[in-house]
Amino acid sequence: MNKSFPLKSAAMLTVLLSAACSGSKAPPAPAAPQVVVQTIAPRAIDVTADYVAQTEALNEVEIRPRVGGLLETQGVVEGSKVKKGQLLFVIDAQPYAAAVSQAKAALALAQAALDQSDRDLARVRPLSTIDAVSQQELDAAIARHDSARAQVEAAGASLQTAELNLGYTRVVSPIDGVIGRAQLKVGGLVTAYTTLLSTVYSTDPMYVNFAISEARVLEIQRELGGALNQSAKSERAFRVLLVDNSIYPHPGKMNFIDAAVDNTTGTLKVRLEVPNPDQLLRANQFARVRVTTQHLTGAIVVPQRALQEFQGKNFVWVIDGEKKAAQRDVVLGPRVEQDVIIHDGLKAGDTVVIDGMQKLKQGVAVAIKEPATADAPVNGTANGSGKEPPAAGGDKPAAAEAKPAAAS
Repeated sequence: MNKSFPLKSAAMLTVLLSAACSGSKAPPAPAAPQVVVQTIAPRAIDVTADYVAQTEALNEVEIRPRVGGLLETQGVVEGSKVKKGQLLFVIDAQPYAAAVSQAKAALALAQAALDQSDRDLARVRPLSTIDAVSQQELDAAIARHDSARAQVEAAGASLQTAELNLGYTRVVSPIDGVIGRAQLKVGGLVTAYTTLLSTVYSTDPMYVNFAISEARVLEIQRELGGALNQSAKSERAFRVLLVDNSIYPHPGKMNFIDAAVDNTTGTLKVRLEVPNPDQLLRANQFARVRVTTQHLTGAIVVPQRALQEFQGKNFVWVIDGEKKAAQRDVVLGPRVEQDVIIHDGLKAGDTVVIDGMQKLKQGVAVAIKEPATADAPVNGTANGSGKEPPAAGGDKPAAAEAKPAAAS
């Protein structure tokens, strides 16, 4: 008897058992991708344009002394509010007080000489009528009198100058506003009309400067039906946005439009005037000006994260009545905050995928997540920007190969 028969039988039994196991049910089909959708509903929306801007004080006055000397006192705290005429700095006044005393003495001396010449002329003039004095002596007396009077006027002017210089030792604010940092400490040497002591900025109202392109100027002029200037009537609303994207509470009013376009930038400078009662704005602060350019009553709008781009074309994923996905080419309009206006490609009632499009393919069936859970990322991605591996098969490229479209 062949001893290898039991071994062959065991091997054959193993093969049969393996074949029986392999004949079980096929693996289950993959689950339908989950998506979050939004139904298109036309709505009213304002189209805006933003411009880079910078604030400017209505008045910005450099405080420079009119006399020189040692800085003796600083009258206000840096950065505090000041009133017109309020004392800011005091320069050593002793030399100027002495100059005033000297000028007063010179004026008194000139006045005494004038009084003496008055008396001399009063004596000589009657004598000349009886030929007791010569005409030459009379002319000399008149000349001395006129010279003395001129000396009095000169001494009076010198006294006035000395008094002005003495007053200039007290440096006061020329406007209401806020004083900046002191540029010289007490005890420093001040040079007349040269040394910068500080700067006072007016704070209410404030200017906001920005510039618009030549093309935009022409559009606005066609809208107004005339030249663009500060007296032109327009219903546009000007809002100021601060660097943290917060909206300044007070709207701006057009204050100035430049007479010529800047030939280096091709833009026209525009200035707004805005109230600043709470001192929220400061001079030279960067901001943005938002202008309403168009009001649409039935705009088709989708979130920007719903847009995809592939080979220069923009598209969205839409879900049909059978809950199957399909690509839809769209024509983009302007962006409004986190949404984009669609000029062509969508209509009211369309269902657009706004999250979870990474595993979508043309014609694939989907599972729609409830709106209550729409805030959570789908398939481990956030805002439809996660990176998933591309789906295999299909004539068209998988959505994972597309990138979010940039709104025009």
